[in-house]
Amino acid sequence: MKDFSHIDKNGKAAMVDVSEKNITERTAEAYAEVNVSEKVFSKIKLNEVAKGDVLTVAKIAGIQAAKKTSELIPLCHNIFISKIDLNFELNEESNTIEIYSFAKTNSVTGVEMEALTAVNIAAITIYDMCKSIDKSIKINNIHLLSKTGGKSGNYSA
Repeated sequence: MKDFSHIDKNGKAAMVDVSEKNITERTAEAYAEVNVSEKVFSKIKLNEVAKGDVLTVAKIAGIQAAKKTSELIPLCHNIFISKIDLNFELNEESNTIEIYSFAKTNSVTGVEMEALTAVNIAAITIYDMCKSIDKSIKINNIHLLSKTGGKSGNYSA
């Protein structure tokens, strides 16, 4: 049987022991997009959504979520995040809000899950704040853009 990193000798789920790994600087960037109707897009762009400033609230939600990643994903390590940021680009051609996250740590394990959690929760927050206008909002194309550091090295999509 192949060695699986998250399975113990009895075949049960287990958290990986990272105590022997070196502390290195690690970064990760993730992406998600939220497709909305013209009406919703316009209201977000003009900051006219009844629940408030959609992009600011989504940014704060994404930051908070990144800090709680290990509480949400069972075998994910709790790490110190030295930087987490989210940026939004409004694509008028497709009525899409593009979400980009950046996470950074000096740790023994990476921050990919934190970056991915940030864009996911930011996207869901946009849905929550705009669902009273239109429930047909779609969240798509969530993926890791890049990561640096650690044993596996660098990755770029």
